[in-house]
Amino acid sequence: MASRADRVRHLLNWVNLSTPLGLGIAAAGGARIRRGPARSFLADHYRWRFPAAGAFTVGDVVISRHDRDTLRARRPGLLDHELAHSRQWAACLGLPFLPLYVASMGWSWLRTGDRAARSVFERHAGLALGGYVDVPTRPVGPVLADGARALRAIVTGRRGLDAGLDVGTAPDPRG
Repeated sequence: MASRADRVRHLLNWVNLSTPLGLGIAAAGGARIRRGPARSFLADHYRWRFPAAGAFTVGDVVISRHDRDTLRARRPGLLDHELAHSRQWAACLGLPFLPLYVASMGWSWLRTGDRAARSVFERHAGLALGGYVDVPTRPVGPVLADGARALRAIVTGRRGLDAGLDVGTAPDPRG
């Protein structure tokens, strides 16, 4: 039987429309949808390649390319990890979870070079349960300097000042 917290989370994820969104994504990706633990839905055999994850959660819908038995065999705690994300969807009131999660991934990458190690959402869901490893932080200064150099190269172009001079000119037909 579902706990009171599960019922509240489930209701919030329906009201904030994240569960209907998850069901729509799962259906569009060709997944088989069925009831899961704690009032969740399991959507397995998802066909799309994005996002690149063994499983991901939208509202109360845990979506995976694999079936439940394969997930449990490969990562016994993964379903618990994904249900923690379901609680995070409810806490963020639905769609605000997405930009917050992406920002958290960006912060993690900036600090460690890994998208999950310092993501507050992944850490609170249990890094190891999700198949992630903890990575030590790195100094931010060199990362920002490398990024500034890359951005400068994109803005100014990587070639010399004469690059592109021949664009729009046709060879002389007279020879």
